[in-house]
Amino acid sequence: MKPLLSLLLLAATLLSLTACNTVAGMGQDLKAGGQAITNAADKSK
Repeated sequence: MKPLLSLLLLAATLLSLTACNTVAGMGQDLKAGGQAITNAADKSK
């Protein structure tokens, strides 16, 4: 379980570093991810 968790954490870190070059860009990416989760939750009601 620990190796899988470590691998997922590393992958998430690498994706966040390559997805955007600035802190503002990272904030926008996180906001978009949160919005997608919210939309999925609303659809499942």
